[in-house]
Parts: sequence; C-alpha cells; structure tokens
Amino acid sequence: VKLVESGGGSVQAGGSLRLSCAASGDPYYWSCMGWFRQAPGKQREGVATIDDYGVAFYADSVKDRFTISQDSAKTTLYLQMNDLKPEDTAIYYCASDSYCSSVPPLEAADFDRWGQGTRVTVSS
Repeated sequence: VKLVESGGGSVQAGGSLRLSCAASGDPYYWSCMGWFRQAPGKQREGVATIDDYGVAFYADSVKDRFTISQDSAKTTLYLQMNDLKPEDTAIYYCASDSYCSSVPPLEAADFDRWGQGTRVTVSS
C-alpha cells in the first residue's frame, strides 16, 4: 500500500485547507483509514479516522471543525479543515490498516501503513 498526501500549506487562523491522501496497492489494507498529526516536540496524535462502514471518528480538539471523507472508490481520503487555529500547526499524516482495532480508532500504534506527511502551518 502506498499513501501519498497533498494539500498542506500555510494559512491564517480562521482559514481552511483540504488535505488529500491517494491510496494505491491492496485495498484490503485500506479498510480503516485516518489522519494523524505531529507537532514539533509532541507525540503523533489521531485527528480523524473512518472505518470500512464509513463511520467517522474525531479527536475532541477538531470536532465540528474538521470533516473526514472518502471518494466513492475509497481510493482517496480527504480531510476538510475549517476554522483552523495555530494549535493545528503540525505535519499531517495519512494512515491505513486492514481493520480498525481500537474504539475509537485514533491510536497511531494501531495503524501499519503511513504516508510521508504534509505540513500545515496556521499563523495567528
């Protein structure tokens, strides 16, 4: 499985960005997909994930601001980020696994496949 993120960039607080993650390879390993982020000096944290039934899970810090979705073929994962805040600044990673093993599935350790990351910078 190969995961390639795009869409990161710099934006002012209150702005929006949409991240994309293109998946290729064996779809078996895309059943559970998600977005994680890592800020400088901090651990990687779960942002939003979506299971094979299309059920979405969000970290409390991004609820009502971020939306995770997939295209109909489930080959592209999106993260629409609205009302961005400086604390959202991080490298955002796309991840996938054959199933969502935790509830909610927001633990980085539960995901086997990772993209290279895309940087998001939010200025105040």
